[in-house]
Amino acid sequence: MGILDNVERGLEKLVRGAFSTGSRSQVQPLEIASALRKELDNRSLVLSQGRTLAPNVFTARLSDSDFELARQWGSPLAEELCDVVIAHVNSQQYGLQGPVRVSFEHDPHLRPGVFEIDSSIEKQTEPSRAAGPSAPAAPRRQPTRYQPVIEFDGHRHPITSSSVILGRSSEAGILVDDTGVSRRHLEIRTTSGRSYAVDLGSTNGSYVNGQRVDGQVELTDGSTITMGRSRLTFRLLPAQGGGSQR
Repeated sequence: MGILDNVERGLEKLVRGAFSTGSRSQVQPLEIASALRKELDNRSLVLSQGRTLAPNVFTARLSDSDFELARQWGSPLAEELCDVVIAHVNSQQYGLQGPVRVSFEHDPHLRPGVFEIDSSIEKQTEPSRAAGPSAPAAPRRQPTRYQPVIEFDGHRHPITSSSVILGRSSEAGILVDDTGVSRRHLEIRTTSGRSYAVDLGSTNGSYVNGQRVDGQVELTDGSTITMGRSRLTFRLLPAQGGGSQR
């Protein structure tokens, strides 16, 4: 299961009791989560090749009844929505200028079941803004840093440099002892927070998620790399440092 799936399942479990008694005309938390991800994609700014800046402060404007539900549930809901934002930021390799904050605001012009998302880019030095006189406190969270890792043969191999060679050679950064694998078979290049698989002219080719690598292919959490008879998994795990581990 990917990072986003875990976050969304946690959100659904948290708010099930608070919102399950509501009518279909009420806003559902998963709808807000989906709208936050869409807002991130639509409002992100491409600054340069490989660098995209996303909003980090969000306000969900809600109707009378929906705002009352959000206010009653309080900070736990806002915190879970922050995790939704952070997970999407990490999966898309967006950049942020400050901590993530999600808050709720009452908008008397909206009808039940209808909401709007406002977003902005704020630096960490700026003070937090209240969401309203009775709104839950809006948490400020730093995005989690994720470490690219190759899982293979019961081991985890953290990728700590911009270039790692995979192959049968004893000089390879990650040794793959497989007769169907070339000595220098595949390179994983990491730049601007993104990782790519690059075939190095191997005899039998390299595959990512079943597709042959022609040039380079971007790797995402859970990508499967096939070399010869060997299957490796690319993962993004919370950064902890250290070398290869079981």
